Amino acid sequence: MDTDLDLPPVGLGTMGLEGDEGAAAVETALRLGYRHLDTAQVYENEATVGAGLAAAVEAGVVAREDVTVATKTWIDRLAPDDVRTSTEASLDRLGLDAVDLLYVHRPRGGYEPAGTLAAFDELVDDGLVGHVGVSNFERDDLDEAIELLDAPLAAHQTEYHPLFQRPALREHAVEHGYRLVAYSPLAGGRVREIEAVRAVAEKHDATPEAVSIAWLSDKEGVVTIPKASSERHLRANLAAADLSLDPEDRERIDGIECEEELFPE
Repeated sequence: MDTDLDLPPVGLGTMGLEGDEGAAAVETALRLGYRHLDTAQVYENEATVGAGLAAAVEAGVVAREDVTVATKTWIDRLAPDDVRTSTEASLDRLGLDAVDLLYVHRPRGGYEPAGTLAAFDELVDDGLVGHVGVSNFERDDLDEAIELLDAPLAAHQTEYHPLFQRPALREHAVEHGYRLVAYSPLAGGRVREIEAVRAVAEKHDATPEAVSIAWLSDKEGVVTIPKASSERHLRANLAAADLSLDPEDRERIDGIECEEELFPE
């Protein structure tokens, strides 16, 4: 069940980007070469992301069809009867006729696997959504979603960083041909405190943040969406995917024995 969704190694996470400054950050990101914007209903900034995208399109920085815009349906809007109205509201806030990727944000609240996913399929059929994704699922949830969806599962978004590694979920993504989208790749800024990451960074004359992004984007089937607002950090995160790590570097980070989830249930 391979998907035709093409996601670049590094996209833009937008949680916390708000108002005019947030829209300017989105426009700057697109000017620098970002082509994947990730937001969510619960972030309450879809209008900000939409404004940044609209400004970039109007300025000729990018064509709308060259940008993958993703948003997520929050758990209080996952009941089958609520999915369409909440998606239409998201599209209105984003200023778009269709969103490229729509996620089930968490399999909680009003989530009814058969009914909710059927409602997502209908949105694809009606052209309001390009691809269906899920977020914060475990393997059993993923297997169920793949079985129930008519549309191919395009992406699974999950927390993934050196302190919270998800190899079993990555293997599932590779096996089933969808993308694993790693959020919080910098562990909330804590990558600077991780001895193994710092050692690899010193070896390559790079920052720990760049090493963490490179470590993730180097994994088969994985892309990542670090959040940034300043032009300096936006540039650095985008360039990090070009950092070439040695096998022993990757093994050193893979071998970190720690499990610290930043966003548990």
